[in-house]
Amino acid sequence: MPRSANSVASRKRRKKILKKAKGYFGRRKNVYTVAKNAVEKGLTYAYRDRKTKKRVFRSLWITRINAAARQHGLSYSELINKLKIKGIEINRKVLADIAMNDSERFSQIIQSIKD
Repeated sequence: MPRSANSVASRKRRKKILKKAKGYFGRRKNVYTVAKNAVEKGLTYAYRDRKTKKRVFRSLWITRINAAARQHGLSYSELINKLKIKGIEINRKVLADIAMNDSERFSQIIQSIKD
């Protein structure tokens, strides 16, 4: 019995890669072998940067909190330490948002830990 290539599955597999490569420049978007390499590399970067994004945002929040805390005469580490001592559990994301958008509430938080 002769060998039968499963062209339906092969085409589906290739189309799946080419669909992911849509929007790429040059041969990366329409030549399967080139597109496959580009898509694999893109997926690798996507996986890696989902982890990196968390670090980058935490760093941004800390920078914003530090800037706001220094306007009230505290450093970031002093502020976080005093919050822990007072038992105020507020995460950095929310604290940074308050520091940026609601300076009055941030001042109230500072006053509550200074007392």
